[in-house]
Amino acid sequence: MLAAITGGVLCGVFAGYFVAREITLRVTELRLDQYASQLMADGEASSAELRTALAAVDIPQHGFCSEADISYLRALLFESEYLKDAGRMRENGTVECSAAMGRLPLTARSIEPDFRQQDGSAIYKSLPQYQDSGMPTITLQRGRSFVASVPLIRMHVEPAPFHYVITARDESTLKTGLLMGEQPPSGTPNFTADGKLRIDENLYATRCSIRSFNCATAFTNLPQIIETSRTRFLGCIGLSGMFGGLIGFAISLLYRRNMSMEQQLRRAIRQKGLKVVYQPLVDLTTEQIVGAEALSRWTDEGGHVVRPEVFTRMAEERGFVCDITRLVVHRVLRDFAQTMRNHPGFHVSVNVTGADLADPGFLKMLDDALAQARVAAQSLTIEITESSTVRHGLAMETIRNLRKRGHSVHIDDFGTGYSSLAYLHDLSVDAIKIDRAFTQAIGTASVTVGILPQILAMADALNLEVVAEGIETIEQASYFADIAQAVLGQGWLFGRAIPAADFHRLLARAGKQLPADAIEIEKIATLR
Repeated sequence: MLAAITGGVLCGVFAGYFVAREITLRVTELRLDQYASQLMADGEASSAELRTALAAVDIPQHGFCSEADISYLRALLFESEYLKDAGRMRENGTVECSAAMGRLPLTARSIEPDFRQQDGSAIYKSLPQYQDSGMPTITLQRGRSFVASVPLIRMHVEPAPFHYVITARDESTLKTGLLMGEQPPSGTPNFTADGKLRIDENLYATRCSIRSFNCATAFTNLPQIIETSRTRFLGCIGLSGMFGGLIGFAISLLYRRNMSMEQQLRRAIRQKGLKVVYQPLVDLTTEQIVGAEALSRWTDEGGHVVRPEVFTRMAEERGFVCDITRLVVHRVLRDFAQTMRNHPGFHVSVNVTGADLADPGFLKMLDDALAQARVAAQSLTIEITESSTVRHGLAMETIRNLRKRGHSVHIDDFGTGYSSLAYLHDLSVDAIKIDRAFTQAIGTASVTVGILPQILAMADALNLEVVAEGIETIEQASYFADIAQAVLGQGWLFGRAIPAADFHRLLARAGKQLPADAIEIEKIATLR
């Protein structure tokens, strides 16, 4: 009997070790996948900031490398929170002058960029001028202008032994190379597609951008993970030793299936667990609330708030982002159908993705939802990002059909891409929504604000409405209110995104003819 009991315990401990190892492996894979997703989201945001800065640098104000030009570059550098340098360079990579170094002697040595981009820009990982700084410097160049920054991951970085690498693709050679981060263990392939990979004891998770040709890979070593998770590991061994390896293995499989971010999000959508909040849209001339933007929010089953750009991007990659859009549309109509029927001028904006524009059932879903709610199409505004219109022909056809039905179509985050007059004219949208980076430059010495008049002139030339997002100060609101064009404003000055019940109370108070600024100042004090 003693031998049988001992044998049973030993078998249970052995099975427990295997189960604990598998659970640790699955949990690590999930954490790596979430880490890679957040790395990619922050990388896309940083890239957009850098390209906005390059657009500001590239505005011709003075003769290149003149004293006035260098002063102009230094003013930009002084106002920036993330730039290390900005200046002018020749096509061979020779820096002529910069804000940090002034005018430099020219050299005949040609320096090839590490990556060439589809839009004509080039990326240098480490120009000679910055090699002595002790920190890696990424330089983005287009034409004779460049900006340089120290690559920083702004998100909370996972503790050791998690590591990461950001790769980029050279559009002239179609080869992929390391842009920043740590070199993965030798013998691993270049990471150019979404997915998970295990080579020997090394685990990898890769997420690639849908807006550029960058990929983020998170990686770690399984023995190190086991070492850092010793308490949980031993606990799993004891539990599995008591109940047997078979039960423990079944638990690990169920855990893997049910606790992944994707499965949690799918359950949240099915159970209507996503929240929808609303941020006011204000007519800056009359100071009246004329609409709202619907924004989705999600807290996972562990109580952690997941950023919208992370879970929306994952849903788009896995092919179920249309379910989120459908949920938001029905929630908006449930929350505001009566208001929309009573006040035809009031509208709510809903964000859609490129996948929605490509979905053959998207238009019918909108038609059916509006018919069921007895709401006119003009009350539901459709917002699309510039990146959602990459499939140009499909976007144009869908936008035409949306406008035929009476929807107003807006381009969101305008100014972070490369829209031109011809491009906007072809898309035939109704309005542009100016990115918050330009709004927040108002009232500062930043030259980014110099781009605003050009954007407003473009909108005026095409007879487009304008929405300014990110308004946080009276000065920013006054800037848009004082121009000849009618502009709608959105931002913390007028209120943060709030649940529908709170928004209806806000509308009720505004309907009593209270001054808009008094309403919002009190609201801001409460929210902050």
